[in-house]
Formats: sequence, C-alpha cells, structure tokens
Amino acid sequence: MVGAPLEPGPGVLLDGFFHEVTRLSGGLVRGERWRLRLGPLTLFRFGEPRRTPGGWSWPIVGGLLVGRAGGSLAFAWRDGRLWQTLEGYRPRLPAPLYRRSQLPLHHAVSRLVLLRLRGRAPSPGVPAGPAQRLAAAALDLALCAGLAALLPRRRLLAFGPLAAAYHLGCWAAAGSTPGGRLLGQRVVSLDGTPLSPAQAALRLLALPLGVRRLRALHDELAGTEVIQAALIPAGPVPARRR
Repeated sequence: MVGAPLEPGPGVLLDGFFHEVTRLSGGLVRGERWRLRLGPLTLFRFGEPRRTPGGWSWPIVGGLLVGRAGGSLAFAWRDGRLWQTLEGYRPRLPAPLYRRSQLPLHHAVSRLVLLRLRGRAPSPGVPAGPAQRLAAAALDLALCAGLAALLPRRRLLAFGPLAAAYHLGCWAAAGSTPGGRLLGQRVVSLDGTPLSPAQAALRLLALPLGVRRLRALHDELAGTEVIQAALIPAGPVPARRR
C-alpha cells in the first residue's frame, strides 16, 4: 500500500503492473497480457481480469512459480491509497524457501510498482534543486575520499565500495547522507514514506545511469524524490479523483 492522493485512470491499473515489471527488470522479466515471462518460461499466467471497486483482479491459473491454480492478484485505489493484494496464491516452492526468497522479492517489486503507478505528482515535499543536490553530492564524495585516504593501502580500490556502502547505509537508515543533512535535504519515497532497503539498493545501482544522462533516472526507477527537509508539507494532501 502507498499513499496516492490522485486516483489513477482505469487503464493505468489494468496494464501498469505488467509494463512496470518489464521496466524494473530491464526487460529480463516481460509482462504481457496476462502473464509474466522469463525468456521462454512463463512464470505466472493469469486469467481475464475482472473489474473490482476501484481496480482490477486477475485469477492465477498457472506458471512455473505456481504450484496449483487458484487465488488472485489485484490492484485498486481507494481512500487516497493504492493497494496490491495477492490472495490464495499457492507457490511451487516449499514454504520455508518461499518465505526466504520469493516472498521478500514479491514485497519489494510490489512496492516499487505501486509507487510508479502513483506517479510523481503531487510531490511528497518541495524538491531540492539541481545545484543543491550537486553540492550535497560533492560533500559526500569528499567525505568518502577522506575516509578512503585513512586506509593503509589500496585507497583507490577501496573508494568505490566505501562510497557505495556509505550511500546505501545512509539512505536506508536515515534517508539522508551527512552532505544532504548539512544542506537540508532528505530522500523519501514518492508517497513521503522512508525508503525501503530495495529502493535504496535500486537507487544506488541506477545512480551511474542518472549521472551519465544528466537526469535523475535513479529517482525515477526507485520511486524516490530528494526534498528540502525543512519544507515538508504540514499534513497529507487531501485525496481527490481525476
């Protein structure tokens, strides 16, 4: 569930999950009507969708990751929130293995999809400007370089892993690096909630792509926004339909 003051159009909830899974996986897993495929393998196969109050529901009818047909996948918007439910699903994996592997991945992907279906408007706060973000990044990189310089050997080789661990840990634990905190910035999910570990990891992995294209693609992929921490709206935005 994620906060979504604006109701997405019915077409967004009908096709959005399948489109977004394809984009998030870089095309490795392809969403089609109505299945998820990994190369020639069908991971999930769904029946024809049916309309539900505020959304759509698909019966689960088969696939490599399905032990037995039954249950349903559903997406819906109600009361200013986007919901995704998976009910009655019977996985092919044994229960202990499913809980430690497929289930956490399902939760991570579901949250990312819901945030992307929500969209970037309205913003969870006042976005930080490009100059502010660059200044914070420069401070963080300088701090990482200083920490690497304290190491007795292999300073250049250590800089990359150290910088990655530094940013991942700060984003996941506090939503802000020391450089961002000093300049009054914070990274949040598009609905204003803290980042999940999966979002922090995806944002870090996509950061080089954003730098290369001079565009915040890492925020687009991870469903995040950098906001001015002192200028967060006082209360939730009232839900309204569109």
